[in-house]
Amino acid sequence: MIKEYILFLIRAFRLSFAGTRGFYLWMAFLSVLVVIGGNAYVRQLVDGLAVTGMTDQVSWGAYIANFTFLVGVAAASVMLVIPAYVYRNKEVHDVVLYGELLAIAAVIMCLFFVVVDFGRPDRAWHLIPGIGKFNFPASMLSWDVIVLNGYLLLNLHICGYLLFMKYMKKEPTRLFYIPIVFISIVWAISIHTVTAFLYVGLVGRPFWNAAIVAPRFLASAFTAGPGLLILAFQVMSWVTPLKVSEKSYNLLRQIITASLLINLFMLFSEAFKEFYSGALHGASAKYLFLGLEHDGHTYNALVPWIWSAISMETVAALILVVPFLAHNRSFLNVACGLSFVGIWIEKGMGLIVTGFVPTPLGNIVEYLPSNNELLVCLGIWAFGILLFSWMVHLAVPIMNGTFTKDTGVPRASGVAIKGEAS
Repeated sequence: MIKEYILFLIRAFRLSFAGTRGFYLWMAFLSVLVVIGGNAYVRQLVDGLAVTGMTDQVSWGAYIANFTFLVGVAAASVMLVIPAYVYRNKEVHDVVLYGELLAIAAVIMCLFFVVVDFGRPDRAWHLIPGIGKFNFPASMLSWDVIVLNGYLLLNLHICGYLLFMKYMKKEPTRLFYIPIVFISIVWAISIHTVTAFLYVGLVGRPFWNAAIVAPRFLASAFTAGPGLLILAFQVMSWVTPLKVSEKSYNLLRQIITASLLINLFMLFSEAFKEFYSGALHGASAKYLFLGLEHDGHTYNALVPWIWSAISMETVAALILVVPFLAHNRSFLNVACGLSFVGIWIEKGMGLIVTGFVPTPLGNIVEYLPSNNELLVCLGIWAFGILLFSWMVHLAVPIMNGTFTKDTGVPRASGVAIKGEAS
């Protein structure tokens, strides 16, 4: 079996370079963006975090905002795993693997965003159990390290095992992956819950110190993640032989509709609590939604962001609740795109930065990401999309049976590479 597995990896490596001209151009384009982002990160390593828009007052910015958002995208794969494995929905079962591959790419991007947020990434060894001071279980950060890396390993095992068995033309042994699947369902909820608890536990930041943060995280995750999957599935169906059933699209649409409405309701509930109470700790919410007056100056850098996000989510919700619009693929795509961007703003800049304004001492320091930060973010997103594109490029021919141990490595046209069995 080890010999077959090594041969599988070698042949998969060869398949990585077999594609259409469009595939080569797409991967080259993403690679260029990765290099641009890498160059920006090298500049940050040389000059320090001073090249970012972060300060000692606002120490988390675009990097942690993207990290928080992508944890939700990774967790959202559970919305395909549950119907596929628990309720044995065959239509969803045919595409659930691609949701798990998206989760792998999203978690890896999360880890990258954490690394670039370190001022000294060479000191990350302090987080390694047995080598550094992991501080488990007292530190919520140590819990986050465990759940994120654990979720990555779980999905790597499930996807790797199923793809290898499909390549070998053998029926997977349920004992080797079904228990892992059920563990991953619980784990998916945990990764976003633990991430929410990182903020909730910071009592000096009253904007985050609310029990509703974790439920809001999950509701927003189950909106953005399935929305991205709907868009990704259409692109994949266009450029690969993958066929996604209409029932799968309908299931994802229903999940997005319910989750988006719940998210908007909880956002309204949180805003009501902050503004109606009139308490002093509502200053952060006031800064986010209306802006703050201080020393004759108006601070309102995030006001356009949050109202743009709310407008996008509201329009998306209206599309999704009107039947003839929701069942129209073009309008559904608009709703998915708007909800994805809206959640990114609300859960990213709207949540992370607002927690730091004003400071516990009453100072107001605004934050906007620098150009260098944006380039680093662009590079990481490009790497994640590149990684997902590569995994899909390998998975589709394996799942549709054109790449097995008995076939040649398929070209774009389906013809075997010279020297391979056909």
